[in-house]
Amino acid sequence: MTADVPNLRVSHAEREAVVERLREAAGEGRLEIEELEARLDAALTAKTHADLAPLVADLPPVVPPSETPPLVVKGGLNGASRTGRWTVPPHIKAYGGAGGLKLDFTRTGCRLPEIEIEAHGQMAGVTLVVPDGWAVDTTGMDPGMGGLKDKTSPDRRPGMPLVRLTGNGGAAGVVVRHPNRWERRKLERNPPD
Repeated sequence: MTADVPNLRVSHAEREAVVERLREAAGEGRLEIEELEARLDAALTAKTHADLAPLVADLPPVVPPSETPPLVVKGGLNGASRTGRWTVPPHIKAYGGAGGLKLDFTRTGCRLPEIEIEAHGQMAGVTLVVPDGWAVDTTGMDPGMGGLKDKTSPDRRPGMPLVRLTGNGGAAGVVVRHPNRWERRKLERNPPD
């Protein structure tokens, strides 16, 4: 949006960008439903930049995914895991350390088109558990001494993420797989949203 020319007329794309930001803000809990509806009506009928600017002026700017710092997760000495419902960022750096690391995406409900994961198996390895329907591209991965085991199916469902896996298997390796039998039973008893 060209805020320095407030009387310049807005395009459909500029209106849609503001509408999308308002919806995101409501999803973040920044706007109540009534306020969201009022602002959406105003955005859809806006004629100039001066009409649109106040609708998002009190909202924090959106940081583009390329500028978002990666999530760094380390196994350390005792190991670590990221399971359950958690917010998946577009870029993750995973280090197995001496205790190992498991990242389980089955309950995340992630709708990003792509996720970049830089995995380093190190001494104890990294395990990634992805839902059925997610696809994994391992062409950028160096298997190292521990190797790379890709036990996923190549079938990607529409609207599901593509995981681009890079890094090094290290001494213990990296495993990427779908949920095992025990994990599937847990998911059936308590399905993700």
